[in-house]
Amino acid sequence: MSGSGEAGERVGQAAGFRGWCDRFISYLQDVRGLSPQTVRAYRADLASFASWTEREGVLPATISHRELRSYLADLNRARYSEKTVNRHLSAIRALYRWLVHESLVTQDSAAAIASPKIARTLPKTMADGDVADILSAIDDTDEVGLRDAAILELLYASGARIAEIAGLSIEDIDFAEAQVRLFGKGSKERIVPLYPQVLDRLRTYLQREARQAHADALPLDARQPHVHRCPAYRIREARACRRQGCAAHAPRHAPYLRDGAPRRGSGPQNRPGASRP
Repeated sequence: MSGSGEAGERVGQAAGFRGWCDRFISYLQDVRGLSPQTVRAYRADLASFASWTEREGVLPATISHRELRSYLADLNRARYSEKTVNRHLSAIRALYRWLVHESLVTQDSAAAIASPKIARTLPKTMADGDVADILSAIDDTDEVGLRDAAILELLYASGARIAEIAGLSIEDIDFAEAQVRLFGKGSKERIVPLYPQVLDRLRTYLQREARQAHADALPLDARQPHVHRCPAYRIREARACRRQGCAAHAPRHAPYLRDGAPRRGSGPQNRPGASRP
């Protein structure tokens, strides 16, 4: 094949491969029901891989193990963490499994590549007093402070992820039964009991006149439709947890009790990850 022919094939495969990536992302979103955050990570990682194949002149449909290892080596040279490299590889593996299943390629070159070894460590947790110190440091005399205190208390009470809290609506909180309905990864639903203090904070926040125009949402900022993207909240959260020497999602791992009530449910229907009947 002439040089111009090879160049044309590379251009054609590059366009076709990006189209395959788009179809795969739609599959993850519409068929598998992955969370928006997970889908966003897949899209970014696959876009990076597609750009590399174009830059290096690699044909994605017939990519070899050696070429895939070269891509991972480039990520390592760019000083990406082992966890990030592993995430990129996982996205590529999932893509090629789907491509083979859809008969778009004939070989899965990614299947045999070993994942980088990642050291496993237990998360640093927060004591009950640490959470109380963080909450007491928040000025809850204005709407933003009330919101931040309600979110942090709800994170601690429920063990929820920030993305799960961001997706809540008022109807997801049952004040009468003292419980909250959460939707986790893959749209899995679970019911978690709440203790009195967090319910009191939520009531106080929701009763503010400024929230009445947004009574269907909880507890999102009126100007920022996603609480996990809200700069004011994230800065407060990061500073507060940094003072305690732990990660910003540490309240999720705090295994303590409040007023005798379990922070998470202990019944069959309330175990984290259990689906609601």
